[in-house]
Amino acid sequence: MYKVLVVEDSLTVRKIVNKLIEDNPHFTCDLCENLSEAQQALKKSHDYLVAIVDLNLPDAPNGESVELALSHNVPTVVLTGNFDEFTRAQLLDQGVLDYITKESRYSYLQVLKLVDRLRKNLSTKVLVVEDSKTSRNHICSLLRKFHFQVHEASDGLEALQELERHRDIRMVIADHRMPNMDGYELIKAIRHDRRWQDLVFIGLSANGDSVLTSKFIKSGANDFLSKPFYHEEFYCRVMQNLESQEMIQTIRNSANLDALTQVYNRRYLYEHGDALFDDNAQGKKVIVAMIDIDNFKFVNDSFGHKAGDVLLQEFATLLKYHFPDDLVVRYGGEEFTVVSVRPPKVYLSSLSAFIDAVRSTIFTNHKFNITCSVGVCAEGHPCLESQLEVADTRLYDAKRGGKNQIILRDAAPSTAQFA
Repeated sequence: MYKVLVVEDSLTVRKIVNKLIEDNPHFTCDLCENLSEAQQALKKSHDYLVAIVDLNLPDAPNGESVELALSHNVPTVVLTGNFDEFTRAQLLDQGVLDYITKESRYSYLQVLKLVDRLRKNLSTKVLVVEDSKTSRNHICSLLRKFHFQVHEASDGLEALQELERHRDIRMVIADHRMPNMDGYELIKAIRHDRRWQDLVFIGLSANGDSVLTSKFIKSGANDFLSKPFYHEEFYCRVMQNLESQEMIQTIRNSANLDALTQVYNRRYLYEHGDALFDDNAQGKKVIVAMIDIDNFKFVNDSFGHKAGDVLLQEFATLLKYHFPDDLVVRYGGEEFTVVSVRPPKVYLSSLSAFIDAVRSTIFTNHKFNITCSVGVCAEGHPCLESQLEVADTRLYDAKRGGKNQIILRDAAPSTAQFA
């Protein structure tokens, strides 16, 4: 849970901000009504995600609360009833994240949106590609202020190497003019690789030529900024592009994720099976396990369908915990599939640990134990569908053989039972 420091003398505003922020389960607020209380709070703790401070307090009428928060290196948002363009520009130059006026409910929602964005940024990786060290350091410092994980490269070739090392980079901010490979060639290389199709790319250039802008956009860039830029515009472009990417991902997830368990659905499994066998051609062996909850009908009949739904959710969570790097799918009903290209011994070790965890876990608020049966196909096959069929046959052998076991091979003597 992330802590938010709120420094505000108005009881009404404190209540509004506290209610909006703590409605989000990720956050808790420390509320201070004056500078003195804020000083005490910051003495006790330095691990605030962000401070939301009023500009004018009875014991700090000239913005001393802002100076206090910044002096403790806490990212700071000013929430004030007074709008003054000069003061706003001055505070933004000092390093505050935003200057928001208390005009309407939308202002408070804006604060909430910014706080949640900072939380998401903690796990968001951004790659800055710029040959000028001064310019690169400036951009990196702006991003770190907003809690991004920042990676750096001095040209397009270094950027591609960094993307290979860190496959979870979500955004690239690249200058146009660079040695070895410029920004234009970089975006073309990125968009030709399907692994990076969803990567957000923002181009930069000191040349504000509209032809260059359109050239970048047509080649696959999401946005383009002319240098020098005002940092507030920079932040707006970065945030808007990330939010657009997240909206697209949400739409995609609604089609690809099982609504109840939030693991992938069968449609996604079959659509992406070919990619797994591309890895297989490169020497990686595909392994498939079909996993079925034993006596699931009894759970529904005894405790109701709501308890059955909760069981499926908790079972799926356990699967994701034990197979974080594998493809976890709800195949249908109480049946799940885990597909992996990890070494067989490593995968089977995870499977054995998962089976033990299922047996020892107390499920739902009804507090019952369950077991599950598993069929595994680790042999090489020409396609995913044939492996699924073999694993499914072995799953039913496990069910007929008494449940609560793993079947690795077709012949009965080769049955591996973890009792």
